[in-house]
Amino acid sequence: MGLLDGKVAIVTGAGRGIGRAEALLLAAEGAKVVVNDVGASLAGQGGDKHPAEEVVDLIKEGGSDAVVNASDVSSWSGAKDLVDQAIDTFGSLDVLVNNAGILRDKMSFNMEESDWDDVIRVHLKGHFAMSHHAAVYWRGRAKAGEDVHGRIINTSSEAGLFGNAGQANYSAAKAGIASMTWVLARELERYGVTVNSISPRARTRMTENLFGEMAAAGDGFDQWDPANVAQLVGFLASDEAADVTGQNFIVFGGNIWATGGFHPVGELHRDSMWSPSEIAAAKSELFKGISSGIPPFSFF
Repeated sequence: MGLLDGKVAIVTGAGRGIGRAEALLLAAEGAKVVVNDVGASLAGQGGDKHPAEEVVDLIKEGGSDAVVNASDVSSWSGAKDLVDQAIDTFGSLDVLVNNAGILRDKMSFNMEESDWDDVIRVHLKGHFAMSHHAAVYWRGRAKAGEDVHGRIINTSSEAGLFGNAGQANYSAAKAGIASMTWVLARELERYGVTVNSISPRARTRMTENLFGEMAAAGDGFDQWDPANVAQLVGFLASDEAADVTGQNFIVFGGNIWATGGFHPVGELHRDSMWSPSEIAAAKSELFKGISSGIPPFSFF
């Protein structure tokens, strides 16, 4: 018996990396899975659905059921087709894991308009388009009097939480996903749907150039294995996480951090308006105990 017996899940970008590990884990826990992947290159070019077919074969060999979907999740109609396929094929939809993404890393002064537009479209619009169509389905069921236990798990990033040079497009998209997670959690709670996001560190096509040999598999516990991330997603997809929503988790190896949103780290107070020169004079108090420079990339 798995935590997800009888559930139907969609995982986008599930042909490789973290998405692949998530699809396999959800299936191992009993879910039927729609494995979405356009088969594109890391930059979002081309299409080949063979990786998704391999994941489907592995899921079926493991005793669960799965189907391939090659829709473009950044397309409104493509996202709807994906949600409809899950419902038409398996009779329902319970879990949506938004994972699909691309990279177009460049410094801001070298970035072209298409680099910005494509990354925002695939990550941010892709997450919202999928969430929209899933939310329409779950809201309709709830308003019809049915008991809904929907789950959305979004994929943000530490780059979205802390910023990363050379990734203005990617960091902005991932920050938007983190913020959108809070909005969706507030909107959909009344319909029985939880919405959370993860910020994973793992060995994927996206990180191999960033972390290089540091992320190579070695002897013993492989902290960079995408399967480590999938375990948290399996929990968030289950009924055991029915009281967890609007949260973001950083996950790396055997480490999971539940993170908070933006919060004050310094403050000034008085009952009258501040002038610019007065703020300058009080700057040391505003930044007491903290730096006024660029925050560190990560807290660990």
